[in-house]
Amino acid sequence: MLGRNPLPHTPGTAIQHLASRLRRLAPSCGPVRLIGVDGHAGSGKSTFAGQLADACGGAPVLHLDDIASHAELFAWTGRLLSQVIEPLGRGETAHYAPYDWRTLSFGPPRALPPAPVILIEGVGAGRRALRPHLAHLLWMELPREESWVRGRSRDGEEQRDFWDGWVEAERRHFADDPSRPFANLLVRQGQDGYEVLPGPAETIGPDQRITHGDGPPAVC
Repeated sequence: MLGRNPLPHTPGTAIQHLASRLRRLAPSCGPVRLIGVDGHAGSGKSTFAGQLADACGGAPVLHLDDIASHAELFAWTGRLLSQVIEPLGRGETAHYAPYDWRTLSFGPPRALPPAPVILIEGVGAGRRALRPHLAHLLWMELPREESWVRGRSRDGEEQRDFWDGWVEAERRHFADDPSRPFANLLVRQGQDGYEVLPGPAETIGPDQRITHGDGPPAVC
């Protein structure tokens, strides 16, 4: 547990503190401290994960965009477990075939050696099948509608049809398999850096009930 107080959020400071604390966690997947970075599409996961990886001394980042495909927006769990999680759990180098979203095909295998810290970033990084293998789960705290507007703006008009289908697929995924209620930490991006706060998994006591969804939880 990383504590119940917010980490400093001056530029770069929160990430440096977070990286230091993550490196001190116990390994969760063989010798690896596997860190999930989840959130809605367009919430800033890739940018944050890249900065956190640098702060962790160049930790590898596995992008779930390389695992998913047009045919399997969310039905990729089996491949991720067999190609990545199981080898890492044995302390072996994993090999996975990254998907090319333009050619609609999988490329040649890419190696992912075990490292002290590996980040898995993407929508669904905190799904229930992966959580037992994670040392920590981080959730990008940006509402889904705002995230989707950012994502649509980033990808442009040519991806409009894809985004229409994606939004409905993401809604269904998080309705069935929410991540935010199980996040150890929430990450908020501000104008001057990031703020890292305790997540629902750290703040909801065992005698409280939460509504499982990917908005702020309702505590009863």
